[in-house]
Parts: sequence; structure tokens; C-alpha cells
Amino acid sequence: MAALDDSYRWLEDLDSPEALRWIAERNAETLTLLGGAGFARTRDEIRAVLDSKERIPYPGWRGDGYYYDFWRDADHPRGLWRRTTLDQFRRDEPAWDVLLDVDELNRAEGENWTWSGVTVLQPGYDRGLISLSRGGADAVVVREFDLNRRAFVEDGFTLPEAKSDVGWIDADHVFVGTDFGPGSLTSSGYPRIVKRWRRGTPLTEAELIFEGRPDDVSVRAGHDPTPGFERDFVGRHVDFWHSEQFLRTPDGRLIRIEIPDDANGSVHRNWLLIRLRSPWLNYPAGALVAADFEQFLAGGRELIVLFEPDERTSLRSYTWTRNHLLLVTMIDVRTEVSVLTPDEPRWRREPMTGAGEFDQTWIVDTDPDNNDSYLISSEGFLQPATLSLENEELKRGPAFFDADGMTVRQFFAVSADGTRIPYFVVGGTGGGPALLYGYGGFEVAMTPSYNGVIGRGWLARGGSYVVANIRGGGEYGPEWHRAALRENRVKAFEDFAAVATDLVQRGITTPDRLGAMGGSNGGLLMGVMLTRYPDLFGAVVARVPILDMRRYTKLLAGKSWIAEYGDPDVEADWAYLRKFSPYQNVDPGRAYPPVLFLTSTRDDRVHPAHARKMMALMRAQGHHATYYENIEGGHGGAADNDQAATMWALILEFLWQNLTPGAQPQEG
Repeated sequence: MAALDDSYRWLEDLDSPEALRWIAERNAETLTLLGGAGFARTRDEIRAVLDSKERIPYPGWRGDGYYYDFWRDADHPRGLWRRTTLDQFRRDEPAWDVLLDVDELNRAEGENWTWSGVTVLQPGYDRGLISLSRGGADAVVVREFDLNRRAFVEDGFTLPEAKSDVGWIDADHVFVGTDFGPGSLTSSGYPRIVKRWRRGTPLTEAELIFEGRPDDVSVRAGHDPTPGFERDFVGRHVDFWHSEQFLRTPDGRLIRIEIPDDANGSVHRNWLLIRLRSPWLNYPAGALVAADFEQFLAGGRELIVLFEPDERTSLRSYTWTRNHLLLVTMIDVRTEVSVLTPDEPRWRREPMTGAGEFDQTWIVDTDPDNNDSYLISSEGFLQPATLSLENEELKRGPAFFDADGMTVRQFFAVSADGTRIPYFVVGGTGGGPALLYGYGGFEVAMTPSYNGVIGRGWLARGGSYVVANIRGGGEYGPEWHRAALRENRVKAFEDFAAVATDLVQRGITTPDRLGAMGGSNGGLLMGVMLTRYPDLFGAVVARVPILDMRRYTKLLAGKSWIAEYGDPDVEADWAYLRKFSPYQNVDPGRAYPPVLFLTSTRDDRVHPAHARKMMALMRAQGHHATYYENIEGGHGGAADNDQAATMWALILEFLWQNLTPGAQPQEG
């Protein structure tokens, strides 16, 4: 219990020679241990999945009639930003107009840029603000791009590397939040002030329009260019779950949008939608209500209920077309889609054709300023994705593994407090190695999806794959999330342990053949499984994990998660955090299953020191721990498909060797 001296803080120094030498030694050990013929074969098979040119390109609309896409494959490891027409997209091999080749850019500039997205000017659609990161970090460089000339704009809007937030107002003005110098960032490292920047003027002369407080998480501003409904909005995130939103008038006044500070508000034309996280007026947590925006600002509270949850049903997402609202809901983690149409005095609701029993459906994109079209996709654990334009199937994804004889089943485990916890089991009939995946935080729902990497690298080898829908996530709406906040975090851990126990009781696997995996917040989950429930698992994998709850608020973006976990500098919070913080609970006298930690030097969200320090401590105490740190990759862990294939091959070989008695590396 409680190794509190923290002898390995020197590993928090990101690029120190000592830390880099330590990383190189650990990586070499891991590649020697796992990097045999089986690893090479697995890596090549995964790379073939990730690089496949048969994958579905998921396009987005920008309002100019083109389908835009960012694409990576073996020939373009850092990717192409490209576009095509609908007529071309309908073809098996569309003709793509390449706007930017990131690999060519890297060669020309001697950089290692990774694509981080683009904001295109509306209307006009001839300029974009492209974000590029070095090695996949959250911090980006922003550069203005001319879509007609396919070139960056000399003397255009350009921002140096920072965690910036920037968006168009019109062709000559942008809203920008960035690092303006001392005092301009929050204590979480995100923008604290927003300015209005005019073309042709220095950034130092940009007009201040809004500022938050130093201990806010972040602030931002945005412009709605919808013709006839042009508006500016600003807001501040007080913490991860609470915010204030304002309409900014043309004369610079701020009008507070008086919705609960933990609700999500959005405006489309004349409609304000409010998604509730806690009860408000007569509406329950998880409800979606609508109001006339102008009437609401004037004090009116005539609200229309668009969705109301029950104990089995929650709202997954909602997306506007020009005249309709598309709702994706879940019943016991199974999706349904409805079309709602504003119509006085009530909104009309029509169900869409549903997906398969254990498939999920989601709205890929719409063009709400121009039409009622929508791109929609469905997939399942064993069912490759299909992409459709309304009812017209446009693309069907390839099958990356043979699913004959495999099944998908849903079960419910009973947690320590009696709560029923759903989970999915994918694969054969049982008895073999099983991999249990979970997250359980930040209201993120784990839903069925087709994963060619897991399919080819795990299911096809005879393993089962299990996805746990534990509390802390969003599977049953905000109450499901709130049930595992702060001092109640242990509920998520108990849920995951209950699923592991249930798998064994049902004969699906045995403890020595059960592996567990999670990343980021799910990496914290893995750390707790390792230190609190070691007897339930034969191996554990923690990716870009949060493990030191004593110092997490001191490391990179950690302070922004206090609303989720609690503040270790507050005595009452540390009293419960210390009981499950993995780094403080490694015991030299206790036996742990083998564990693999994976992280990235360039992860500027979750500091790699979490994994580094945990590895060093466990190794010093004589535990079976393995470590790999990718130099690039950001919070995703990999900056391109080759790096991703390497990481996945390490994971799958580690699991297979430790969960299959007498396992030998695969033949090369």
C-alpha cells in the first residue's frame, strides 16, 4: 500500500538525456521480448488492414458541393487532404482532387507534420485554416490555405505552435484563442482569452473580445454563418462539465444564454436545443428540449420535449439538416435513428430503418445550410460498415477477417451495488483467451464497431473480444456517467471487475486466460485492475494511461479533469484518490499479472510520465512489467499507420503469449 516517496519524478522531465536513455533501454527490451517472427507477421497483417485502399473514405461536406476527405495509406503515410464530387464518389474508384499532400509538405519543409484538421471559410469555400502538429501532439501550427491555388497563403493568417482555437468570421477576420504570452493561458494550458484578428494586421493588435479566469479550463468564440441567422457566440468552460454561453451582439455586448451551466446548448436558425445533464424545471437529466431562440433570450420558457430518457434508453447524438433534426438514441446500447421535423404546436417524429440487432448507426455528416441530405453509416462487431446517402448505399467496407462461426452476444453482469452492467462478447463459443476492453469515463459510450485490427489480430486467432459498458460512460446518459464521478469512481472499477467475474462464471474464459485493455482514462481503469483486482486477469495492457493521481493535475492538461476525478490538493479528495491511485498502490509483496504500458513522448494531453514512473516502480519491485514509448503519436499513440501497426502488434503478441499457455511465436 501507498508508495508515496515518488522516487521516479525525474521521469517527468520529458526530453532529458536520462529519461530518453531510459526509454531507449525499455523499448529495446520490449522489442527483443516481443519482436520475433510472430510480431512481424502480426504487424504486417495489421498494416495491411490500416493501409487498405478498400476502406471506406468518410467524407465531410463544406457546403460547396464537394465531398472532402483526409486519407492515409501505404503510399501516403501522413496523408492526403482531397475532395471529389458526388458523381465521382459513387464510383468504385473516384477521381480525387488532391488539395494537400502532407508527405510532400514534410519533404519540402524538413518537418514531421501530422494532419490535425481544417476549418473552411463559409461562404466562399476558397480558404481554409489548416492545423498541423509535430508528431501528433495536441499543440498545432495554424496556416491559411488557398483551396483554388492549392497552396498556403503568403502573409495569411498564421499561428505558431500552441493549443489554439481559431475560426472564420469572414474572409478578412477570424476569432482566435491561443498563447498570446504570459497570462493568456488557463492553468490547464488552454486559451484564456479570445481576440478578433483582422487580416493584414499583427496578432498583437487583435481586438480582445472575451476573457475567462485563470482557473477556467478554456474559452472560445465562434461565428455562425447561416444566411439570415449570422451570429457570434462566446463561452467559457469553468471546468470539464460546467460552462457559460453568450450571444455576442454586433456592438460587442454579451447576452448570457440562461441554460443550466452543466447543459449543452446549440443554436440552429431560430431553434435553441438544450441537452440536460441534470434535472431542470420539469425535465429529467438526459432530456433534449427545444425553444425558439429569440423568445428564450427575451425570457420565454416555452419548451418542447424532443427526447426524454428512461432507465434503458439514452440519447446518443443529434444532427441538423436544413429542416430536420436527426436523433440517434440507444436502448441497452443498441442504436435507433429518428427524424424530427419542427411543426407547430408539436414536432413530427418518424423512425428510420434500424440497423442490425448488435450494430450501431451514426450520422456521418449533413449540410444544414443548404439541404436535407445526410450521410449515414452502420456497422457491427462482425459486420463491415456501409455508408449511405439517405437510402442510397454508396460504399461498403471490406471484410478483414473470416467471421464464419463467430457470434455476438450481450450479457449483463451484476456489480457490487446490484447495478446491471451490459457487455458484449464477440467470437467463438468460449474457453479460449479473451480480451476485455473498457473505458468508463467522461460520458463516452462504448458501442459496437467493426475493428479489422482486432478481428484479424485477435478474433481470427481464436480469441474472444469483450466490450464492457461500465458506469462513468454515456451508455445510459448523464446519470450513468455521474454515478462514477469523483468519490464514486470506484463504481466504474467494481463494474469492470464484475464483468470479468461474470465472464468466468459463464465459462467464456478463465482468469489466467483473460486479458484487460484500456487507454487514457481507460488506462487508469487498467492500473486499478492491476493493483486492486490482480487475481481476475492473466495480463493487462494500459495505453497512454493516467496512473499517478497524486500529481496528475501538475502534468500537462491534467488540471482540466478535476471535475471528473477530484483534486488531490484538497485533503478530502486525496483521501479517496489515494485508495485507488495505481502508482501509490503498487505493493512489493503482492503478485501481479504481466502488464504492458504503452505511451508517446509527444502526448501533450496525458503526460508519458504516468506510464514511465509506474513501469520504473514495478520493475524496481521485481514485478513482470513491459514498456514501449513511441516518440511520436500524441495522445493517439501513433502518428501514422506504420507506428500504429507496431503498437498493435506489440499489444496482441504480448497478450497472446501471456494468455495462451505454451504459446509460441507465430511462424514468419
